Amino acid sequence: MLTVVKAGLASSLQDGGRSGVAQYGVGRGGALDSPAMQTANMLVGNDKNQAIIEITQGNATFRFEQACWFALTGAGCRSTLAGQSIATGWRYHAQAGQTLQLQSPLRGMRSYLAIGGGFELPEVMGSKSTDLTAGFGGFHGRFLQNGDTLPLGHPPRHFERSVGVRQILWGNRVRVIPGPEFSQFTADSQHAFWRTGWTLTTQSNRMGHRLQGRVLKFTQQNELLSHGVLPGTIQVPPSGQPVILLADAQTTGGYARIGQVIECDLYHLAQLRPREPLHFVYCTLAQARAATEAQQQVLNMIEWGMTR
Repeated sequence: MLTVVKAGLASSLQDGGRSGVAQYGVGRGGALDSPAMQTANMLVGNDKNQAIIEITQGNATFRFEQACWFALTGAGCRSTLAGQSIATGWRYHAQAGQTLQLQSPLRGMRSYLAIGGGFELPEVMGSKSTDLTAGFGGFHGRFLQNGDTLPLGHPPRHFERSVGVRQILWGNRVRVIPGPEFSQFTADSQHAFWRTGWTLTTQSNRMGHRLQGRVLKFTQQNELLSHGVLPGTIQVPPSGQPVILLADAQTTGGYARIGQVIECDLYHLAQLRPREPLHFVYCTLAQARAATEAQQQVLNMIEWGMTR
């Protein structure tokens, strides 16, 4: 078992998310920083999309009730195991009764804790991710709370030593493919979308990031029918301030889609802090595919390095 001594601001069980269920109105869910989740799982020998704990803004404490291997990735938190400092991006062995403590991150927003063998919890619609809106999956369909005890699975591998990897770094520039309604914005607004900076507001969560900046204006107001949306879809409501949908967003929407953040850049958004700047970079579909392949090659190299 793993005991949640201090749950922190918003900690939940997440994995690679749910696929093929959008037609039922169920969102994808899953870890917001997929490379960090995959890296943590690879460090402890799990399947890359195994369930982990996503921890927002640190300040969390966990007690290991049995000996196990664990890894901590993502945001750069000062962390200790039984009072001894440990590094982000490394695999460590914990003894029964030892406590892992995370402080506030110096950089980034979300940390990922993977345990060898994962968590022995049921899948709902093919995933253990917590759907916080619908209240299912994960642990009782909610954020973790102080005193929760999570059952652990059987570790697939045993290790002789601790090892670390260099994580895929994040930044504040994300590549965007113009959306279906991009042409409906004025030329000045189209220019501002690419050339001006945007600020992440505090009204942001796993459903979406609300941005503040230049007001984006339409050439004319058109009534749109409901349409499908995905994590990374950038909508513009009547306020003219963009909203980027994230993993827990709805599956349909009615606001104009000015752009789509490419899949392999979504992890940057997971680590962006409120009031930090964000910049959009124009991207073609061919460039998006090439970027996805390049990121996958890096993850493959990390996996290869840990199987040597």
